[in-house]
Amino acid sequence: MTSPSTKRLLKESTDLHKNPSPYFTASPTSDSNLHDWHFTITGPPSPTPYAGGLYHGRITFPPTYPLRPPSFRFLTPSGRFETNREICLSISGHHEETWQPAWGVRTALLAIRSEIMGGESKGQVGGMEGNEEMRRELARVSGQWSCRECGVSNGTIMKEWWEVCAERGVEVDDEAFTGSESKPESNGNANEAKTESLPTPTDAAVEITTQQDDSSTTNHTTPSNGNSQAQPQPRIEAQSPAAAPVDTVDATPASVSSQPLQSTALQHRPAPVSSTTVQPSEPANSPWLDRAIVAVVLALILLMLRRTLDVDDL
Repeated sequence: MTSPSTKRLLKESTDLHKNPSPYFTASPTSDSNLHDWHFTITGPPSPTPYAGGLYHGRITFPPTYPLRPPSFRFLTPSGRFETNREICLSISGHHEETWQPAWGVRTALLAIRSEIMGGESKGQVGGMEGNEEMRRELARVSGQWSCRECGVSNGTIMKEWWEVCAERGVEVDDEAFTGSESKPESNGNANEAKTESLPTPTDAAVEITTQQDDSSTTNHTTPSNGNSQAQPQPRIEAQSPAAAPVDTVDATPASVSSQPLQSTALQHRPAPVSSTTVQPSEPANSPWLDRAIVAVVLALILLMLRRTLDVDDL
């Protein structure tokens, strides 16, 4: 039977992977022992000396978790906490009276990153004093530090975790990946790289437009003559340069290739025919309109004469 503590830890582990944070990662060291976790967090932002640092640590949960708080210890040298020693926090096992069961791993790691690492030890158990130069230097080399149990450096752990965040749609800002070697490539950049590798149809469109411009120029400059018979060469010239054989192009004289273009331009000119059929439609309607007006005027005159004759008869 699964204990309430195991159920809670399974729930928190699933939640951390479904809703990842780019500032920390935490998971059990093995599936058989859910009460022993390792975590890696990014240092708080500037102006703190931990900016750009990556820090690895360990979380130990009691069997009665979440009724009792877990304990935390840092394994990566930071100049803020002693390595591999439990630290005294209001959310750790040193202060069970201030612990709330509603808190979890996410709450604890965010508190450690934002508040505790940004301050001073002031006699805190597990804390240590140090100058800013030493802490900045430790933060600079912290990405290369490797855990013996995990066998992977902090930079590699967070780089893989940021890729998971990118897959989940979580934005990884510049502040988060400062301590890593490189920022994970987003889907948009990958799509842009694929788009650049694919051939674009712009060159083909430019070639087609150039051919159309050349044919229209030939149409305006060359007078119409009797050589308007269709020949097989125009179809070959109308094809794309990639489809036409090289030998055929070399064997065709310049005069022969220019004449098919002229005949092709003469064949594809239906515009004057359509304009001549549209223009006579307007004067064709004007005589009927004039006749109708004359008929109406004559009808009015006849009506007035008829009324005049009727009055004279009376």
